[in-house]
Amino acid sequence: MYLGVLAGLTKTITLGVASLVLPQRHAAQVAKAAASIDVLSGGRLVLGVASGDRPEEYPAINRGFDDRGERFRESVEYIKRMMQGYGQINNSFGHVNGTLDLLPKPHKERFPMMITGGSQQSPNWGAEHLDGLITYPRSPKIQAHVVDSYRSRVNTFTKRSKPVMQPLYIDIDANDNSPVSPIHLGVRCGVNSLLDYLLVLRDSGVNHVALNLRFNRSPVEETLQKLSEMVLPHFHFDDFSHQTILNKEGMNG
Repeated sequence: MYLGVLAGLTKTITLGVASLVLPQRHAAQVAKAAASIDVLSGGRLVLGVASGDRPEEYPAINRGFDDRGERFRESVEYIKRMMQGYGQINNSFGHVNGTLDLLPKPHKERFPMMITGGSQQSPNWGAEHLDGLITYPRSPKIQAHVVDSYRSRVNTFTKRSKPVMQPLYIDIDANDNSPVSPIHLGVRCGVNSLLDYLLVLRDSGVNHVALNLRFNRSPVEETLQKLSEMVLPHFHFDDFSHQTILNKEGMNG
């Protein structure tokens, strides 16, 4: 519902989900909901998908934790098949023999899906079957190695580049030049130091960074103003529509 509201209130921004835990949901419902948002937004959905890593959640919905990797693969397969007209599939999520269609269809050929972490899959499987990688924040040097390894695997399956994204918790100091210090899954620093940090991440091959203000101690509006004036203008945002993410690298920011 939240994405539906955003689809109606915005015109150009990408609408991302990070991330749907596929083994906890029926693949048909995921496919239908995601396609609906994609249509409403004019093809701006990027769907992050994951296998889930919290064992306590699975008994609450009567799902097995140990087989979540297999269910993740089957869900991805089901969703992809249902994006096609009268697709055929037979796995643990159900049997469709080509006489039943699922509507609506995505705005274009399909919406992109990004694998989150490993999702209980081999690195090669993720590089081959999904449209990009959502990975955990790391130091730029280590992240560069992760990106290079991922893209090397992608290149064995396709000539098309696939984007890499990461989250980053930030706590922006009142001193704009305060140096970077680590916090949980992120950094505490001044806005100028954040800019330098993001530029290094970009040079390491990261295409998109999702900034999270959960641990930010400064007033939110003040922080957003600084980010909009002192950080965002330094990055070039390409079109992040389906054609971009399916055929070439995504944003450089």
